[in-house]
Amino acid sequence: MNKKELGEIKRSFSEGCGFFTLNHIIYAYVDAEKNVKYNAVKNYATMPEEEGAVVMETLKKALSGSLGKNLTEYAFPNESYEEGGAQHTLYNAVKGKFTDEEANKAFIDRIVENTDYQTAYAVIAGHCTYSILVKDKNDDSLGESDNDYNFTVTAICPVNTGDDGLFYDSEKGTVEKKSNTEMIIARAPQDGFLYPVFSDRSPDVNKVMYYTRSPKKPNLSIVEDVLECRFEFTPDGEKERFHTVLTDVCRDELDYTVITKVNDIIRDVIDQNKNETEPPVIDCSRMRTILSDAGVSDEKLTALDAVYEATVGDNALKASNLVENKTVLSVSEITVNISKDATDKVRTSVIQGRKCLIIDLDDPSVKINGIDTTIETAEEVTV
Repeated sequence: MNKKELGEIKRSFSEGCGFFTLNHIIYAYVDAEKNVKYNAVKNYATMPEEEGAVVMETLKKALSGSLGKNLTEYAFPNESYEEGGAQHTLYNAVKGKFTDEEANKAFIDRIVENTDYQTAYAVIAGHCTYSILVKDKNDDSLGESDNDYNFTVTAICPVNTGDDGLFYDSEKGTVEKKSNTEMIIARAPQDGFLYPVFSDRSPDVNKVMYYTRSPKKPNLSIVEDVLECRFEFTPDGEKERFHTVLTDVCRDELDYTVITKVNDIIRDVIDQNKNETEPPVIDCSRMRTILSDAGVSDEKLTALDAVYEATVGDNALKASNLVENKTVLSVSEITVNISKDATDKVRTSVIQGRKCLIIDLDDPSVKINGIDTTIETAEEVTV
């Protein structure tokens, strides 16, 4: 499922779209001990308007964010297709359109039994139908097709008491603290998933899209246990492995110039592919080219294949997770932030036996602690 396909579903996910219908909704409230305290199926069309608006908002948020960060596509392993497996369970739920009690129970049970949450939470899942638009090679719409994309969007939302502090009591005319025991379901899901994915303008029942509000802390129990998929690196995890490869391969050649050039090249890769439907990735072959262009010697690059395999495996790293928007140079007690357009104004050198950081100032006016000042011209030092 690429950016264009995801964007099409996001844009269509609205009551105002004549090609989209939100059919039935499953509610489940689960306490901290994994007990299902409430479970119901509702017809979205007959819901009160305010309730329906909240449901629509919550489900749409389970499709928010960007691919590779908040949203990650996973392929099911072979065992998921067996009876009771994740793919088998999700497929039956979609097929039953949330009107099959047995399929609904298996769907909710799979989530509840395998999700690791420390507190209570709510499951809100919607069965949806999108009448797939026929488009020409220029991506212009030619009208509605005979094929429907039936899918589910599931949002897993935190629950809390919504304790807002002090309350004004209009009857007493007083301000005081009250205990609020009503459990409020958050409108923004912490986790969720879409099944099946929309790929090549048709449903792909062999894959699922996982959503997390916190890319740095995805819920592994949902990915690995509920969906039975192989977890991939977090964005930070990809960056850490990338740094490891750079350090182990380049070693003593890894200086300011190489680091900033590598970052600039990866940024160029992203810019050159910004209109592509698939986000650019960096595999071992592409990393070899990047490091070579940044000035790393052929001698150092002989170790790249082995280091990459040991650190990253057969995965490719998403370029957007590797690039830095600014360069941060730090030593003990000093940190210098350098914007992406100013890396060429900074260099390192050795002056009179001391390691120095040199910053070119085109304008002699500078600010120190927010105060305007100037740098006086002194005797020129040859570097």
